[in-house]
Amino acid sequence: MQVCDYHLCLTVYIFTFITGFPANVLAFYTLSRKVWRKPAPIDILLLNLTISDLLFLIFLPFKMQEVVNKMEWNIDYFLCPLSGFVFYMTIYNSTFFLTAVSVERYLGVAFPIQHSLRRRPIYAVFASIFMWVFSILHLSIVYIVPYYNPSGTVPPSRNVCYEGFTEAQLEILLPVRVELCVVLFCVPFLICSFCYINFIRILSRLPNIGRRRKLRAIGLALGTLLVFALCFGPYNVSHVVGFITKKNPAWRDKALLLSTFNACLDPFIFYFTSAAVRNTLSAILRGIWGRSWCQCPRILWSSKKETPETEKNSLPKPQEVTNAL
Repeated sequence: MQVCDYHLCLTVYIFTFITGFPANVLAFYTLSRKVWRKPAPIDILLLNLTISDLLFLIFLPFKMQEVVNKMEWNIDYFLCPLSGFVFYMTIYNSTFFLTAVSVERYLGVAFPIQHSLRRRPIYAVFASIFMWVFSILHLSIVYIVPYYNPSGTVPPSRNVCYEGFTEAQLEILLPVRVELCVVLFCVPFLICSFCYINFIRILSRLPNIGRRRKLRAIGLALGTLLVFALCFGPYNVSHVVGFITKKNPAWRDKALLLSTFNACLDPFIFYFTSAAVRNTLSAILRGIWGRSWCQCPRILWSSKKETPETEKNSLPKPQEVTNAL
């Protein structure tokens, strides 16, 4: 049975949920308004990535519950394949949408005129639908395999989730995992690397873009590639190792934790990619700062009203305090 370090896994899951959920809700609100008012292909792709991350975070408490119960599944079993399906499907969905964003950014720099003439929001909608359907069909194996029990085999255990597979189940699952690694990770990663490497190469040669804006765009490209490799690479390598050794490697659960982190790292990509997200976050921070700053004169005035009568004459008048602030 898979063993997950109690404190490590629970800490990562809780941290990802606490930081990722509000950040993705904010991104979802901002991008939804932007798409409703003036849709752009990259905003549609980022909105779908946000929805995928939110689905992942909504089902993350099931993983927390599993860790708390020492990797035993003590609730209705039908929730096990369902939560596993959503959990893994959204992980691979992220690779698709991160790749689509990289393609959109590369085309905008490499072929600015042709791309601006041909870009249509409806193309991004069709691409998003295709990516959702493609990842759902591929990851449906996660939902099907736990129930696959041909005659003559021992029924799979029901006290653990997505573990304790029979030989018949492993004959299907292990090759499919390798296919997932190649199709849903390696191919998107190669496309993403090609797009961002050429994006950086072209952008560094453009003289009419400010240095600060250029560095931010290059930093975003490198950061996205780093997140892509660190969050999804080790977990997909475990698929290949498991196929060769015919069992899950001992470090597979820790590799999955890196994939979990992606849900709270994506909002940083939203912030640097979308001006609408940056403006919304700036407005919220200004509102919080302004509200707290406005309370300062009231606090000062309240403290003056509580001073003894003998000290009132030596204090400045309220108008003087307001002018000083």
